[in-house]
Amino acid sequence: MGKKLVMAQKRGETRALCLGVAMVVGAVITYYILGTTVLPLYQKSVWTQESTCHLIETNIRDQEELEGKRVPQYPCLWVNVSAVGRWAVLYHTEDTRDQNQQCSYIPSSLDNYQVARADVEKVRARFHEHQDFFCFATTRENESSVLYRRLYGPQSLLFSLFWPTFLLTGGLLIIVMVKINQSLSILAAQR
Repeated sequence: MGKKLVMAQKRGETRALCLGVAMVVGAVITYYILGTTVLPLYQKSVWTQESTCHLIETNIRDQEELEGKRVPQYPCLWVNVSAVGRWAVLYHTEDTRDQNQQCSYIPSSLDNYQVARADVEKVRARFHEHQDFFCFATTRENESSVLYRRLYGPQSLLFSLFWPTFLLTGGLLIIVMVKINQSLSILAAQR
């Protein structure tokens, strides 16, 4: 009976150690992936100064002129604001600015023109309801754009790092508990 109990403990301890090591390895891999994807975007983001923006004008752009011809395009919203004592163009996020610098807000559904137009109209109406709002500006002097919402702010970085940290802590706790259990069983066997 004693030998069966020792073998069962050994199997259970081995499984628990494997689980703990797998959790630690998974956390390390996740930290590496986050360190190469999210962290550079956070460090590259220059819109760190929170300020108050005042709406100057909004305009919905439906068509774009290309080589003298008007080309149908998805509807987008163009918003001019006053922020940090100067005139600026408001962009929804960092990605909006990278996608199309002629649009402050790009609707999520571009397949159906009517749905996209209704979405843009709804956002425009919200801006006219709340003409003063918080935005993010850059400390650069020659930059004439501000962000409504930062994608790569401190909250998103902390949220991204929460689960790998939880996984790492859990894996280390499992390993420590197994090692304590092994040392206690060795002490009990010596008595």
